Amino acid sequence: MSTWETVRVEVDEGIAWVELNRPEKRNAMNPTLNREMIDVLFALDEDDSCGVVVLTGAGEAFSAGMDLKEYFREVDEQPEHVQRRVRRDANYWQWRLLRTYAKPTIAMVNGWCFGGAFTPLCACDLAVAADEATFGLSEINWGIPPGSLVSRGLAETVGLRTGLLYVMTGRTFDGRKATEMGLVNWSVPRARLRGEVESRARELLEKNPVVLRAAKLGYKHAQTMSWDTAEDYLYAKLEQSQFLDEERGREQGLSQFLDEKSIRPGLQGYRRKG
Repeated sequence: MSTWETVRVEVDEGIAWVELNRPEKRNAMNPTLNREMIDVLFALDEDDSCGVVVLTGAGEAFSAGMDLKEYFREVDEQPEHVQRRVRRDANYWQWRLLRTYAKPTIAMVNGWCFGGAFTPLCACDLAVAADEATFGLSEINWGIPPGSLVSRGLAETVGLRTGLLYVMTGRTFDGRKATEMGLVNWSVPRARLRGEVESRARELLEKNPVVLRAAKLGYKHAQTMSWDTAEDYLYAKLEQSQFLDEERGREQGLSQFLDEKSIRPGLQGYRRKG
């Protein structure tokens, strides 16, 4: 695994802990970090020892959003083609790569989460926050609307009224409120955060990875389709997963339920035999 300047990666028993590593800047995302995160995600996609990716931040912050000096002011002074590349790198990993990533992703929000950090937060499959975490869309307070895909991701995740309240006021809220509004799945005291996320990651590692990928991508993509199109697409994902699944999970599950009578699928998963 490569060494990166602004990202720290540790793969431990199937879980890749990906840490935005600029604690002195509350892990604000600059052009270097955005370029490196593209490399990180491609590297982990190709790493068979990684089954689940957890995204978090070093120190007391998840991420304070985009680096105002390095991402905005300094880039504004660059030629247009440089500006386009910098914006493209940010959007590419924060949304396009994460939202349809082949492996399950969990955002672990350990502290400050502001502005542009909402994009990768919303793009991850699941999210767990510390009760004490502080969230905010403060752009309105310094003269701009939320940029890039922040508003798109927020609207999809929490809905119209809830999102508008925070977009229009710049108010902050904590992990408990983030759970209530559906921005994260749940929150726990910060001292328990890593253990809670590890437990959820190990639960995902127990699932058939081919079927899990088909299930999560099918769910995400079907939201934007008509009912008829979604029906065709989801049946196609079902057939694709059966074709790609070398462990033949469907056959194992049916056999264990119908023939062996050893599992109850509504209450437990089939025993994976490799």
